[in-house]
Amino acid sequence: QVQLVESGGGLVQAGGSLRLSCAASGRTFNVYNMGWFRQAPGKERDFVAATTRSGALTYYADSVKGRFTISRDNAKNTVYLQMNSLKPEDTAVYYCAADTGVFTTRAETYDYWGQGTQVTVSS
Repeated sequence: QVQLVESGGGLVQAGGSLRLSCAASGRTFNVYNMGWFRQAPGKERDFVAATTRSGALTYYADSVKGRFTISRDNAKNTVYLQMNSLKPEDTAVYYCAADTGVFTTRAETYDYWGQGTQVTVSS
């Protein structure tokens, strides 16, 4: 089992940047594919980005491609989400998640979740 704790959220103006971190504890970190998801009020939880166990492969939602970058440091048991050129529509609670199975973007396949961190982008 793994415990995930997100940090780095906050309030930023449109066009600004934030870097989210997700620190993992418990089981060896590099057995997990890692993903970031987000949920805006009244909406479903959506996929944002994911990376494989080694970090060699990454995948992004079309809405964030070219603006967000997912990375991981297995020595620090941490996955990051660098968010640039933020837009008001990026406002949501952002969650990191860990998956022991096949690399996927489907939230229902992820096994472990953090508590989320709020990102608010003002216009």
